[in-house]
Amino acid sequence: MVNSTQVSYFTLAAYFDTGAFKYFCFMTVMCLYTFIVSVNVLLIVIICMNRSLHEPMYIFLCSLFVNELYGSTGLFPFLLVQILSDVHTVSASVCFLQIYCVHSYGAVEYLNLAIMSYDRYLAICYPLQYNTRMTYKKIAILIALTWLYPLLACIAIIYLNSHLQMCGNTIHKVYCDSHSVVKLACSDSLVVNVYGLTASFGIIFGALIFIIYTYMKILKVCFSGSKQTRQKAVSTCTPHLASLINFSVGASFELIQSRFNMNNVPNMMRIFLSLYFLTCQPLFNPVMYGLKLSKIRVMSKNLMLNVGS
Repeated sequence: MVNSTQVSYFTLAAYFDTGAFKYFCFMTVMCLYTFIVSVNVLLIVIICMNRSLHEPMYIFLCSLFVNELYGSTGLFPFLLVQILSDVHTVSASVCFLQIYCVHSYGAVEYLNLAIMSYDRYLAICYPLQYNTRMTYKKIAILIALTWLYPLLACIAIIYLNSHLQMCGNTIHKVYCDSHSVVKLACSDSLVVNVYGLTASFGIIFGALIFIIYTYMKILKVCFSGSKQTRQKAVSTCTPHLASLINFSVGASFELIQSRFNMNNVPNMMRIFLSLYFLTCQPLFNPVMYGLKLSKIRVMSKNLMLNVGS
């Protein structure tokens, strides 16, 4: 039995020898990461540079795109190094840093989606009072809470994980996550598990319950409102709902793989399920919002034309 402070590295056992194909895998992952960075940065720049987009909905979108960059950067550079490496090990400090990034990314994503649903709720249910209810001060407070609460909550996860006594150092995934480290512990992990479940329930399920509540109110207004109200609701809520469903599917894949025995599932499928959680949103959101929201679509087209000329 060794203390976690004496574990200098972890072995990632999900990687397998791809031979000459590792360079193809490297280029594929590199292209995905380049695309994610490019489109998310492009949309952030468009929102920041155009005063007509300095509205609550687009400010919250900007926060969402920043989180996509944060989450993908916590995975892809690490993944690229591991693909080219012949020895798939990671130092304990880097592993815990990645755990922090992965878990805080997921929490910030759900809270971002929650405040975006609140924004749509006010815009559709209280259109005449929207500007007085959704002030810039309120926007700043909501975004600050969306980021600060998960970032602070995840510090406790790292602290608790780092003080577990380990009986092994092999993680059966392509990246580090909290539950994989906890499963290596031979000391009592009750506190870690209780805190993890409490934090997850407070953030994820709390956000989902709040989102369901806002959409129930939106549906009520739509059924009793005009055709114009229904069209506005559909045009602004469709990308948000698609993003929420997409991320919830990815989070479910991650939860199932972490909590249940997946030994009967092929290794490639397990890798796909674990990576989908961290790649589904950075790839999906820029395309969905860029194509669906006309203001962003027009601004993107104008920027491309200006750059091309």
